Amino acid sequence: YNSGESTRFIDWKLYGRTDKMFIKRFEEETNLRCQLVVDNSSSMHYPEPDKKKPEQLNKITFSAYCAASIAYLLKMQRDAVGLSIFSDKVEVSTPAKSTTVHHKLLYTYLERAIAENPQQRQTSAASALHQIAENIHKRSLVVIFSDMFEAGGNSAELFSALQHLKYAKHEVILFHVVDKSKELDFSFENRPYEFIDVETGEKVKVHSNQVRTAYLEAISTFEKELKLKCAQYRIDFVEADINKGYRQVLLPYLIKREKMM
Repeated sequence: YNSGESTRFIDWKLYGRTDKMFIKRFEEETNLRCQLVVDNSSSMHYPEPDKKKPEQLNKITFSAYCAASIAYLLKMQRDAVGLSIFSDKVEVSTPAKSTTVHHKLLYTYLERAIAENPQQRQTSAASALHQIAENIHKRSLVVIFSDMFEAGGNSAELFSALQHLKYAKHEVILFHVVDKSKELDFSFENRPYEFIDVETGEKVKVHSNQVRTAYLEAISTFEKELKLKCAQYRIDFVEADINKGYRQVLLPYLIKREKMM
């Protein structure tokens, strides 16, 4: 202790033993703060669980397992992790902590998301990401799991929300969670189908070949624009196909974490 310094952090117990004044210096317990962001809209519960194929995961289950795995890795490194779950609003928002009790709470929230079967719950990723960006007060790694199917198709607002996260100096990884064979490649047999929009309930009866070309053009345009904006904002974009396991998610996370340390 030097004369004139604040007495706020004087170690009085040590003073009682040694009759000398020392200042306590504090070191942060965490090296990294991470906010896990999981989309829990109705489209994330596609495809519907099949009891005959328990190994087939829907998008929300895949995302929750990935988020839980990353949370576990963070805990082993004594890093702080928070969780945000959103659909048409922010449903869960926790600060980043590293305690065991906090991690158990995060796993509980993720289990609840898996167990839900929301009907016609739309995605408002833009407004949710804006709110999440405002709630994260310290520079963090933000890991997003979403199919990015924004209600109303307002891509400009969605891209603005992603830019907001980068404006706040956060490092961002976007895992674009999809069932690639169906949602991107439109691998349906050449026969009539009834397609149902799970977020609005709208139904369309149509022959798959009649809409395949238009659908593929539209989804390809959206994905290219999303990748372009992520590159522009320096956001890591990772296509996460629910049929290809967890390596595609965990490896990019570990690489990003190593770069931040």
